[in-house]
Amino acid sequence: MANIKSQIKRNITNKKRQLRNASFKSSYKTAHKAVEVAVKENNKEKALSALSLAYKKLDKGQAKGIFHKNFVARHKSALASLVNSL
Repeated sequence: MANIKSQIKRNITNKKRQLRNASFKSSYKTAHKAVEVAVKENNKEKALSALSLAYKKLDKGQAKGIFHKNFVARHKSALASLVNSL
């Protein structure tokens, strides 16, 4: 446990950030699964709207520094090819 006051404060903010990032990642995973479900149902219209939301989550996550740019590019590509398979 830290004895320095600034480090104690830093630990608290790190924990808050960790929780916020975990929540955001979870919301992205939900959006990703929505695309996969729509593709399984062969519903192109629903898949495209879910894809749009997933792209938005990925871009926002990259802007906030939660996701690496290569992670975002890889997932966008995979989702796009999944939807294009319909």
